[in-house]
Amino acid sequence: MIGSWEEVLKVKKYNHGFTLVEIMIVVSIIALLAAIAIPNLLRVKILTNDSIAKSTLKIIATASENFTVHNSGNYPSDVTSLTGATPPYLTTNFCGATVSGYSYSCTFSAGGYTIATTPVTVGTSGSTTWTITTGAILTP
Repeated sequence: MIGSWEEVLKVKKYNHGFTLVEIMIVVSIIALLAAIAIPNLLRVKILTNDSIAKSTLKIIATASENFTVHNSGNYPSDVTSLTGATPPYLTTNFCGATVSGYSYSCTFSAGGYTIATTPVTVGTSGSTTWTITTGAILTP
C-alpha cells in the first residue's frame, strides 16, 4: 500500500493526459468513419444534382406548355417569350446557364421545344444528360 495521501496525490498528479496509443486509436477510428461517410456524401450530392436538373427541365417545359395554351397553340420562339411576359411564365432564364452542376441548352421553335441539360463533370457533378421535348417528354 502506498504510504500517505501526499504520495497518492503525487502519483495521480502525473496521470492527467491521454497516451499516444489512445490518441492514435481515436484518430484511426475517425479516419475509418470518414472513409465510409465521404463517398456516400458525394453520391448523395450527385443524386441531388440529378433531381434538380430533372425538376428544372420540367419547370421549363411546364412554362412552355402554359405559354402555348395562352397563345393559340404557338410555342415560344425563345426563352425571352417566357421570361419577358407579364406575368412571366418562367422567372429565371436557365438557358445557357449552369445550375447545380448541370449546364442547360434550349431550342425553341413555333412547333415545339427541346431543352437539354448536361453535367459539367460526369460522375462528379451529375450522372447523365437529360432532355425534355415538346409535350414534356423527359428522356435520359
